[in-house]
Amino acid sequence: MKFIVSSSTLLKQLAAIDGIIVANPVVPILENFLFEIEDGKLNITASDLQTSIIGELAVEAQESASIAVPARILQETLKNLPEQPITFSVDEDTYTVEISSNNGRYKLAGENATDFPQIATVTDGLMIEMPAEILKNAIRHTIVAVSKDELKLAMNGVLIDLNGTGATFVATDTHRLVRYIRTDISIDAKRSLIVPRKALTLLNALLPSDKTGTKITFDETNIYFQLGNTQVISRLIDERYPAYENAIPVNNPHKLTINRLEFLSSLRRVAVYANKSSQQMRMKIAGSELQISAEDLEFSNEANERLTCEYEGSDIELGFNAKFLIEMLNSIDTEEIEVYLSTPNKAGVILPKEKKENEDILLLVMPVLLNS
Repeated sequence: MKFIVSSSTLLKQLAAIDGIIVANPVVPILENFLFEIEDGKLNITASDLQTSIIGELAVEAQESASIAVPARILQETLKNLPEQPITFSVDEDTYTVEISSNNGRYKLAGENATDFPQIATVTDGLMIEMPAEILKNAIRHTIVAVSKDELKLAMNGVLIDLNGTGATFVATDTHRLVRYIRTDISIDAKRSLIVPRKALTLLNALLPSDKTGTKITFDETNIYFQLGNTQVISRLIDERYPAYENAIPVNNPHKLTINRLEFLSSLRRVAVYANKSSQQMRMKIAGSELQISAEDLEFSNEANERLTCEYEGSDIELGFNAKFLIEMLNSIDTEEIEVYLSTPNKAGVILPKEKKENEDILLLVMPVLLNS
């Protein structure tokens, strides 16, 4: 069996999906791309058992076939070839793949496609459609707060709560929380599902920042994203998400209003001097002045800056994890933010001052105990 394809087009498609391939997978064949040719289309699949990505390319082929091709060696070969048509010749008896180009010939040892794990499908699922930019924004805002602690399985993904009149996306690692609400997403059902972090990270890299329609289909076990000629299929996390609403304070009387970029730039500069293990940052607010400081006693490093702000409330001093605060502020794009505070041991709530249509964002950061 033979097929012809553009070297650069194939490499671009492989690069888009290879992020899912891990070194030393549980099933060795997952170090391969699955190539399936039918009706002049090449479907390329990469999987880690929990998440799969399928890309489609048009090729010149006269017959149908399938083969598992080593991912690393194939990509390294294509990266070093100039743009040109290349011919793949597959021996379906020995699973040998030969690539012919203007530069030479390359022979790879493929594997039997039937050994590649079966890709999950969504059956009798619900379907919603939304512009790619909305889904990309939801992922961008929430992914930063997803837990990496494998013992907190439910928090290893983003909760998507569909209530019939909108969609709420939530992520938390107990130190911070993001709640992102869209009121322009509707589905005639009420459902909650938890999508794993890895699937959303891969999806975010594939999604364009425009209004291209994205179809999402899901059942009790799997979720399926269709974007153009690429499909992302992932198993859902079968856990109960914690009652995150209880963590959001209802009465934070102190209100700080400040330019987000100025605040973020100051935090980044001062954070360089914070203790590398605790990342502790000290904030003191009095009148219209915000003082930000950090120190690392072990190396006698310290830094402090002053910023002008608008503040309503009594003087307050509290601590935050610099890394967490920087990541949270970097995930939004509003010009000014409002920070609502209470006491040094209660969570701070960050809201964008400028509200966008059909969008509501809330960021919560837990304080840290200040050293005396």
